[in-house]
Amino acid sequence: MSEQNSFMVFSGTNTRYLAEKICQSLGCPLGNLLITKFSDGEFSVSYEESIRGRDVFLVQSTFPNSDNLMELLLMIDAAKRASAKSINAVIPYFGWARQDRKDKPRVSIGAKLIADLLSVAGIDRVITMDLHADQIQGFFDVPVDHLYASGVILPYLQSLNLENICIASPDVGGSKRANTYAKYLGCPLVLCNKTRARANVVESMQIIGDVKDKNVVIVDDMVDTAGTIAKAADIMKAAGARSVRACASHCIMSGPASERVEKSALEEIVFTDSIPYYNNCKKVKQLSVADMFAETIRRVMENESISDQYLV
Repeated sequence: MSEQNSFMVFSGTNTRYLAEKICQSLGCPLGNLLITKFSDGEFSVSYEESIRGRDVFLVQSTFPNSDNLMELLLMIDAAKRASAKSINAVIPYFGWARQDRKDKPRVSIGAKLIADLLSVAGIDRVITMDLHADQIQGFFDVPVDHLYASGVILPYLQSLNLENICIASPDVGGSKRANTYAKYLGCPLVLCNKTRARANVVESMQIIGDVKDKNVVIVDDMVDTAGTIAKAADIMKAAGARSVRACASHCIMSGPASERVEKSALEEIVFTDSIPYYNNCKKVKQLSVADMFAETIRRVMENESISDQYLV
């Protein structure tokens, strides 16, 4: 790569697994960053090599806990004070994205707050994937390269050679994403209409469409407690679906999620590795997005378009 020596890649603590794969794809070393933790939980960040005049790419997803976000903010601030030429935040999973609007009185818009924090810290660009809401890109006043996990998930689905495939959305809000998959694969789309008793608790769900004798693939952007996905799979199987599997960009899988997936009618659930998954669930499969992010970094450095990376 002609620009190889002009940029450097660094990683926070919990996204190092992905940063190492990105660097392997780019053919460059992962930068030396030291994070010192104090006994009270506070920590500090220092670059152990010069980054003066360099374009730095900081790989860090902001999944819980909040230390991941704080690490990224300190990495950005330290890079700015170390005279980096540009600071590019590579955030495979952008946390707090579900708080993208005021859906009831007296609540915060968390996604906008996080965008402001990153901007004030000193970022010049954001590279992220499958934001919960597309309009979050507008919360930033710097360029946002918004990638899509469909670039790795769709080829995997095609490799399964499923007959009578049918794409499903677990809720009406995800219908646009699911419809994009259905159009690409040339197959029908069904929707699930759900009502929630409260956050993370599904009260009722109905299927809109026919799933009888179909191999159903439920498409979503993230799976948290897996209540919706598991319930949708069970209902579709009961409605005569030949098989039900799910795919989602971000593997949050908190609380009882792994147990729910294991006990559900799902044959498998496919994620990217934007968030690490450490639990033991045989139905979970992760596809790497390292090459996609590496290629985006390369194109940013060489001022090339990234649009032809998108399958849909």
